[in-house]
Amino acid sequence: MEKELWKGNEAIAEAAIRAGCKYFFGYPITPQNEIPEYLSAHLPKVGGCFLQAESEVAAINMVYGAAGCGVRVMTSSSSPGISLKQEGITYMCGAELPAVIINMMRGGPGLGTIQPAQGDYFQATRGGGNGDYRHLVFAPATIQEAADYVQIAFDVADQYRNPVMVLADGMIGQMMEAIEWHPVEKRVLPEKTWATTGTKDQRKPNIINSLYIDPNLCADHNVHLAEKYKAMEENETRWEAVNTEGCQVLFVAYGTPSRIARAAIRLLEKEGIKAGLLRPITLWPFPGKALKEAAMQDSVKAVVDVELSMGQMIDDVKIALEGCRPVSFVGKAGGVVPTPAEVASAAKAAMGR
Repeated sequence: MEKELWKGNEAIAEAAIRAGCKYFFGYPITPQNEIPEYLSAHLPKVGGCFLQAESEVAAINMVYGAAGCGVRVMTSSSSPGISLKQEGITYMCGAELPAVIINMMRGGPGLGTIQPAQGDYFQATRGGGNGDYRHLVFAPATIQEAADYVQIAFDVADQYRNPVMVLADGMIGQMMEAIEWHPVEKRVLPEKTWATTGTKDQRKPNIINSLYIDPNLCADHNVHLAEKYKAMEENETRWEAVNTEGCQVLFVAYGTPSRIARAAIRLLEKEGIKAGLLRPITLWPFPGKALKEAAMQDSVKAVVDVELSMGQMIDDVKIALEGCRPVSFVGKAGGVVPTPAEVASAAKAAMGR
């Protein structure tokens, strides 16, 4: 297959169309604006509907309605826009509605900056809405991965009847890379017998709801959801291990920082230090078991967490390692990006060199 040059945001939008997305509801915010711009031009060509809502709150509730009808639907935003969607996201998790949500992260807190950052890790993996809910979070590190995992996300959402988030820093949305449109893994999916498609006098009406007044019914529903989330942890956890066998320094990073860590690995190799990278591809479920196995090698002298934030994923890193290794941190926020040399220096400092 021939490769084509694509901008990250536009590749994500095209990937959604190729995955069968027929509806998009959203509201403009930098640095993800090329996603709705592309879909506004191309979604109607495949019989789909693009609608710019009056707000992020309106957009996510439109997604709720479309998902309840059983169609493939997506929304996208950035950081503070995702904050406004959190109530709708928890409703969708409670009502078990599949959809894909793109968050192209910018610096915060608040309105912050339009530059790339990773300060939404807690929001994505812990959930900014109320209740005991989870949604799978893919974290692509390249434009190719962004195109692939957006398509995979629609199948995962349908399989588990749950929203799936694709989380990337704004740099991935704005940069351009050569990609190929190859087939991605397809799943055998259950029929959407629960959807509000009209009874046609053949069945009782379906009801889409996340309200359970009876506490016992609500408790049972939470147990059911917890079992589903456990299945996600068992079946959907993804990661990439780079040069981890016998490494002295183990970097943990996702998205753009994982690319910086790869460059730092090459710098350290020139100094005779073997470094490796454990890159989470799913931030939830977090690949804690794989991380601990890599860190427990006798060769490992330092574990270094690299983020475009003041340190959020580091909590999951520490939880996974259970104190078996000390964890150092290198990161910057507000749109400032650390250099490979800075990351390499932090690794050497963690080793006491």
